[in-house]
Formats: sequence, structure tokens, C-alpha cells
Amino acid sequence: MQQLIRNGVVIDDTFAEAFGMRATAIIITAPTLKWARQAAITMTGFATSVIGCGCEAGIDMDLSETETPDGRPGCRVMLFAMGTDELQKQLKTRLGQCVLTSPGSACFAGLEGSAPLDLGSALRYFGDGWQISKKFGGRHYWRVPVMDGEFLCEATTGLTKQAVGGGNMLLLAADWARALKAAETAVAAIEKVPGVIMPFPGGIVRSGSKVGGKYKGMMASTNDAFAPTLKGAVKTALEPGTNAVLEIVIDGETSDAVSDAMRAGLKAVVKLGPKQGALRISAGNYGGKLGKFHYHLRELLP
Repeated sequence: MQQLIRNGVVIDDTFAEAFGMRATAIIITAPTLKWARQAAITMTGFATSVIGCGCEAGIDMDLSETETPDGRPGCRVMLFAMGTDELQKQLKTRLGQCVLTSPGSACFAGLEGSAPLDLGSALRYFGDGWQISKKFGGRHYWRVPVMDGEFLCEATTGLTKQAVGGGNMLLLAADWARALKAAETAVAAIEKVPGVIMPFPGGIVRSGSKVGGKYKGMMASTNDAFAPTLKGAVKTALEPGTNAVLEIVIDGETSDAVSDAMRAGLKAVVKLGPKQGALRISAGNYGGKLGKFHYHLRELLP
């Protein structure tokens, strides 16, 4: 494999392979940003991968009082799934269990998409007949009575079929501390890019995987080629001085958003340099045979 060097960091001439997905977004507001974020964090829990969680979800951005429909602080949350039915199921369940229940919360559409997904239209029955339908400014809302007042929820939000899941970069470092520093630096840069989420804990993955495994029924198993403790036992992709690898996985509202996010992450890690962060940057793919979206690292470098 050919390699490039920027600021002492080696970059593999390879690509990240990603997949088309369905996505939606909502805006959660509350009396304070603390409680808006609490609802958003709870809603996006256990949503790292469609393989085991049904969807992938995360906070896209925090919103000020001037950026939300009801003039309160809030968050834009994004959810991704492989199909529309699963996305609607995950949205309804997470909204009902995590946002409806959160003190002072309200919920609004966060995406103008190609088709509607139910929000308040699905949760209104919790009002047990006391819910009120309101139309204002060309939009439809439901007011559902709850113990701290009422839950205001827009009737629907939008669905996009142009979303992409699985943009990624692998950060290879001399030790765990420097791998984490590189990953945190990439995450901080990517968080500034609108329309993308990093669904894993803190945006970072330690347990990168390959397709399948030696045990029956395993859809994915450890990426042994990038596991430092297996360097002497498998065909390794690691140099002798590499002792830790962390991965960033990116889902985006559009393919361009994923490109922008990867570009921002690469720039930040390259600027950090190998003494403090990554010795080398690579990416995960399946030889271009599974996902139609390919993000070549060399084309995204600063």
C-alpha cells in the first residue's frame, strides 16, 4: 500500500467504505441546556451500531434560544437506520421513553425530508383523550398533559434517504494515551461540522471489527489485523512501534457532510503530529464491494 506523509504523520493511500442509510432529526428543547442535553443523551443511548442496537444516534449540535422554535435552549438529535420502518420504530420508542419523560422537554421537527415520520402523532395517545391538536404557522403540534404541565410535540418530522453511515478513520499510535489524544482531537474537530454524528462512546471506537468470525452466527468479530496484542499471531497491519489503535465512525445527513467531517478530523490529527498523537492514519473498507460511498484519505488531506 502506498503512503503519504503530512507533518510527520503517515497516511495510508486507502479509503473508508460507507453505506446508504435512512435518517431523521429532531430538536429537543427544555428550560435549560442541561435538561435539553439530558433528554438528548438519554434518547441516543445504546445506539452505537445498527448491528446490535437497531439504529445509530447522536447529538448533532447544541442550539441557542434564538435557534429553536420555542425560544428555549435545545439540541438537534439525529437517528440513522437501514430502513424506514425500523427508523420509525426507534424514533417512536426513544421519543416516548426518553424525551416525553424528561422534565420540561418539548420536541420539534429537525429535518425537512422527502417523507414524514410520526412524532406527536404517535405519542398523542399517551394523553388518554386529553391531548389537544394545534395548528400554527402551517405546522401541526400536539399538546399532551403530563405531571409537570404539558409536553408539546410537533406531529411529524422529516425522513431523508440520502444519508450515509460508516465514514471512518483508524488512528494508530505508539501508546494508548497518544491514540486517545489523537482521537479526542479528531472528535473535537468533527463536532464542529453540521449534519454529522459519531455514534460510539465519546465518538470513539476501541473494538473495531471485521465481517463475520470463526464462531457460528457472529456478524462481526474483532479486527485482529489492528489488534496490537495479536501482532505475533496473525497477519498484522501494524508496525512494531504501534501499540494502540482507535477508530472514529461518522454518520452524515449527506455524503458531503461525511466528507467534510473526515476532512476536519484528518486535518486536526495531522496538525497534532506523531509526537503527541497518531503515527499513522488508515481507514476501514471491504475492498469496495459492499458500500457505494468511498472516501479516499488522500483526497481529504489538508
